[in-house]
Amino acid sequence: MELGLRGLRAQDRGLGGSGLGPEFGMWEGCRLQAVLTSGTLPWLLVVILCQCGGLACPEGCLCLLESRVVRCTHGQLREIPQGIPRDTRVLYLDANEITGLPDGTLRELRQLQELYLSDNLIENISPAAFGELGSRLQLLDLSNNRLQLLGPAEATSTLRAKMRLYGNPWHCGCSLQELLEALPLEAETLEDMVCSSAAREEYVGQPFALLLNTGIDFCSVQQRTTDVAMLVTMFCWFTVLIAYVVYYVQRNQAETRRHLEYLKSLPIKQPSLEEEMEEDTLSTIL
Repeated sequence: MELGLRGLRAQDRGLGGSGLGPEFGMWEGCRLQAVLTSGTLPWLLVVILCQCGGLACPEGCLCLLESRVVRCTHGQLREIPQGIPRDTRVLYLDANEITGLPDGTLRELRQLQELYLSDNLIENISPAAFGELGSRLQLLDLSNNRLQLLGPAEATSTLRAKMRLYGNPWHCGCSLQELLEALPLEAETLEDMVCSSAAREEYVGQPFALLLNTGIDFCSVQQRTTDVAMLVTMFCWFTVLIAYVVYYVQRNQAETRRHLEYLKSLPIKQPSLEEEMEEDTLSTIL
């Protein structure tokens, strides 16, 4: 006899009083095949034939394996769990405590199309976090996190997914501008990005897209700032060099004066009577 358990949660519905506990929630969407004896279910003889094509469902998650959806919402997760079925297409990791996306985190999920990471504590995205998902991922939700930058360019430059980026404390600068110009973002996505910090105070609180549309080029501002910084640095070095030369000359002059004063302070030796007589004799002979 086959019991279709599609779309049911074992922990909520108890599988119709069959005696299965919450641990069978991980098999939702799979097919249980049991051997019946005398009209009862001898669960010790149950043979579970899980034709799911993936791995066991991670603890704290709900795997709808027939639709290839994994829900880990409100799972109090601090990192992306291990053991997510490899053929997962939709992954919900929202409303957790995840702080970052390290390299290789999603490498095995090659069929993933939608990734929900909203309402976490994500501050950084590693360069190889998305692996080869760039061309397949259709939706990436990073809203309501702690992102100031969208990670290094190599982390997101290959993404072609629709992105939700609102609710993050963005730092509006050249790196963010260059990255957003390279990504195929929708106008709505850009309008939702508000500057929490920027090179100029008047930019804070303004939508990033609005600033770009007014002709503000954060990269040129940064370039000018860099040029000014280089000029100031060169001026400081030049000032230090001049000061050293002046100090060196003044020190040599002071040493020369001290040496002359020392020579002047030496007593003058008076010639003796014999030496005077010898000089007079020599003068007479000449």
